[in-house]
Amino acid sequence: MINLAMDVASKSSAATPEMPFPECGAMSQGYIGYHLQNAIREELLERDMQIPVATVVTQVIVDKNDSAFENPTKPVGAFYSKEEAEKLMTEKGFVMKEDAGRGYRRVVASPLPIDVAEKETIKTLVDNNQVVIAVGGGGIPVYAEGNKLIGIPAVIDKDFASAKLAEILDADYLIILTAVEQVAINFGKENEQWLSTLTINEAEKYIEEGHFAPGSMLPKVKAAISFAESKEGRKALIASSEKASAGIAGQTGTRIVK
Repeated sequence: MINLAMDVASKSSAATPEMPFPECGAMSQGYIGYHLQNAIREELLERDMQIPVATVVTQVIVDKNDSAFENPTKPVGAFYSKEEAEKLMTEKGFVMKEDAGRGYRRVVASPLPIDVAEKETIKTLVDNNQVVIAVGGGGIPVYAEGNKLIGIPAVIDKDFASAKLAEILDADYLIILTAVEQVAINFGKENEQWLSTLTINEAEKYIEEGHFAPGSMLPKVKAAISFAESKEGRKALIASSEKASAGIAGQTGTRIVK
């Protein structure tokens, strides 16, 4: 939404500069964090829990040579005609792809996260019993060059970023909340099967068999695997937001274990 608004503004007025994509991500983290921290703060106070809540605008470090940059696939921003798209590719170096017959859109890469720049700040807050909202939207993608962190147009998958942060914080449990109660194989078919527990080997086998959709469940399962195998004793849970507490209690959801 921010990227689209900035595109429209820059096209309508020469005095309005084009907003780089990493800056759009930072704006997104700020305004969504504002709403989340106020809602969580209010809920905690309703329960007479005096726990501070803070949003950390988070830079997530990626490898600028990640192979994802060779084939950008994540559509962002406005739709353009073929002629407009060709002009943007020539003048600005954007990668533009046709999107389901609706026009052309800019596409950016989705690299894997390798570190979190603000990890020490987040760890300090967590260690002092504060609720922290971080790596929003997957984080602002940056790469390190000497002492500099340089923003790069990309979208990091939020599940992978969350798994990386949980690993860095030495968490025992990664909980990924989604719209469905459990992970399923043969989803939507007559032989649909809901799963309560998945070992890493089983999850990888189901991935190879194509059971999980790339745009929805696949990154969640992959992120859960990466966390569960990162250290002995770690486990991940995929559950619906409405039944999170029941999932944590082992009554629903899908646990991914080593």
